[in-house]
Amino acid sequence: MTTLDITPEPRTVAMSAAATVSLLAPAGRLSLRARQTALAALSDAIGFELPRRIGRRSGDGDAEALNLGPDEWLISTHELVVPRLIASCARVYPKWPHSMTDISDREISLRIEGPMASELLALGCPRDIDRIETGQGRRTVIDGVAVVLWRDGDENFRLDVWRSFAPHLIALLENGCAELALE
Repeated sequence: MTTLDITPEPRTVAMSAAATVSLLAPAGRLSLRARQTALAALSDAIGFELPRRIGRRSGDGDAEALNLGPDEWLISTHELVVPRLIASCARVYPKWPHSMTDISDREISLRIEGPMASELLALGCPRDIDRIETGQGRRTVIDGVAVVLWRDGDENFRLDVWRSFAPHLIALLENGCAELALE
């Protein structure tokens, strides 16, 4: 088995007529867990309304939040914005307890785009990719690997995967790109 280089430099890792898979620049990521009663205060601290429905996204240009569960959000932002968001939320903690954890180094992000991007993702994903609307996201699995899938456009997806599983997932996507291009 080949070991793939998962360095932080953005680059194309697979390309065919079906789809292109690119490694994205490192991003800041925060895991936020909070009760519904704390959402207004946390939204004010973050600077935009946290989405209340699972799978929904919201943001302000600097950061974007995806609701992963009834009390869980993933916030994606530039690495330099993470300390500001942590400090802002820490100020409301005494009255509105919550958990905010910096998970930036845990994951990498891939961009999957092209005319068969959803078919490529469907090769190992039990979820109906086409039912995820543009501007939404979901936690799911691809070939047994837990991922967060963001749909940014009709043929444009972002995929967050734990760094340790990235070589396996990238190899799967490379093979899939080649196979779909033969159809």
